[in-house]
Amino acid sequence: MKMKTLVKSIAVMAVAGSMLAQAVQARDLRLAPGVPPAHPAHTPLYTEFLNTLAEESDGRLGGQIMGTEIASLGNMRTAIRSGLVEAGLLLPAYFPADLPNFNLVGDQGLVGTNSLAMNGAVTEYIATCGDCQEEFSELGIVYTSTHTTDVYHLMTNKPVTTVEDLRGMRMRVGGPQWSRWLEYMGGTPVSTPVGETFEALSQGVIEGSIGSSADIISFRLEDAIDYLTYIGLGTFHSTSSHAVGQTVWSSLSPEDRKAVARASTRASALATKRWAYEMPAEADQVARENGIEILEASDELLEKTQRFAEEDLVYAAEQAESRYGVSDAASKLERFQKLVEKWNATVEELGEDPEAIADAINREVWEKVDFTTYGN
Repeated sequence: MKMKTLVKSIAVMAVAGSMLAQAVQARDLRLAPGVPPAHPAHTPLYTEFLNTLAEESDGRLGGQIMGTEIASLGNMRTAIRSGLVEAGLLLPAYFPADLPNFNLVGDQGLVGTNSLAMNGAVTEYIATCGDCQEEFSELGIVYTSTHTTDVYHLMTNKPVTTVEDLRGMRMRVGGPQWSRWLEYMGGTPVSTPVGETFEALSQGVIEGSIGSSADIISFRLEDAIDYLTYIGLGTFHSTSSHAVGQTVWSSLSPEDRKAVARASTRASALATKRWAYEMPAEADQVARENGIEILEASDELLEKTQRFAEEDLVYAAEQAESRYGVSDAASKLERFQKLVEKWNATVEELGEDPEAIADAINREVWEKVDFTTYGN
């Protein structure tokens, strides 16, 4: 009996020891979306990331979401590199000189016609682009996935339907390609942080914004604009949804690195669904309820936009090479366009189901990555 009791005691102690070891291994990461809770890049991009991270890592990883007072989009690069933030939303478009190879494809907004497809195309491209990975490594940051906005439109305080309407207009732009588009139309681009759009509109610093109609909800623009013009200016996909500091990445096992990538991919897909499929319908309703007039771009404006898109591919490649030293830019853009076609076909086959698309990205991209070396 004494021997049985001793054996049972040892077994209980072994289980307790195992549970304690697991508890010790559990790790909470400091996470920073850099945007307020109403924004889809916070909810669900970071809230779902937390939930999925715990599932994918069998409870070994968790996290705490920090507010914009700790880290904003503008200082996210510094916050991650310093270790203040262990995983945060990094927008490569904010740092063109640091991430020119990422921005080569990130700036190609007008090729985006399906938001979930762009998640797949960008994630596969960046994860398998040696030059892109080298840029991230030099920053001390690891890439894990991309999320995408809905197709961009015009939110203004004067009616815009024609090319002539755009002449001389000062508008907030979210990236170089929209700057070039607006200049092509005779307008003046203004680089205002998205969080300051309401104030800039209210004070007359700008007369409109090129962006997601979801901004009407995220940044309360219903009191700052009078018109919403549907035109379809592509997607914003220059995003690293959960950029991980290399120091914390190096401390993770290959299994936990994979868990981060898979969780990031799923959260990105759910954020894209929220941003590109749910919020535009809600924004449309908010606009109508607040007396914002909804307009459609004229055929002339749409045709000139198409001409711009075709010409800009050549210009973007030339600029990337001459200004930022990107090698073989034209061939890289060609590869990216093929990936866009591939993922457009995947979405057409699977449907616009974020869970199915996330599974496809995990299968097509992350299952083929060696996490013992990726990000090192």
